[in-house]
Amino acid sequence: MSHLSTPTESPLYEAERAVLGYVPNYLRVLAPRPEVYQAWLRLAEAVRAGMDLRRYELVTLTAARRLGSAYCGLAHAGVLRQRFYDDAALRAIVADHHDAGLAPVDVAVMDFADRVAADPTAVTERDIAVLRGHGLADDDILQIVLAVCLRRFFSGVLSAVGAVPDPVLRDLPPDIRAAVEVTGDEASPCRRGE
Repeated sequence: MSHLSTPTESPLYEAERAVLGYVPNYLRVLAPRPEVYQAWLRLAEAVRAGMDLRRYELVTLTAARRLGSAYCGLAHAGVLRQRFYDDAALRAIVADHHDAGLAPVDVAVMDFADRVAADPTAVTERDIAVLRGHGLADDDILQIVLAVCLRRFFSGVLSAVGAVPDPVLRDLPPDIRAAVEVTGDEASPCRRGE
């Protein structure tokens, strides 16, 4: 499940079993530090609360793929499939969101999320201006940054300890799953022309 030894039982496990029917590997990794897990939940909820859920999931999928996190990429592709897109639309999004029929603002948001995930220090005023040009307010832009940086933390933890995606996350159609599991520079055809 990960490179680390994880507890076989934890008070955290029962609540997740009741909701999900299983104990996710990310929870096993964080079980030795329940206070960190609880803080993570509060922070994640605060970030999600400031953003449309569909946009949050698009941003999170983009960031997870750029960061090389198949675990988080599969989880958030699953949410997009369950709540917002059919298989064909999700397949197009993971293949190349520029050609997926998304609104121009969504394409710009995903490009920006990819840039922040790849290197937050490379973000320029020009990047912000592009989003403003699509009608996003500074608060909206901050929410994107918060969502990406939240993913940088969580994906980083899971990747560093070798957390394996839960079997339930492999419910995506095989071609979508394979595309989501392609991560890093190969995953995001962002920033064309640069």
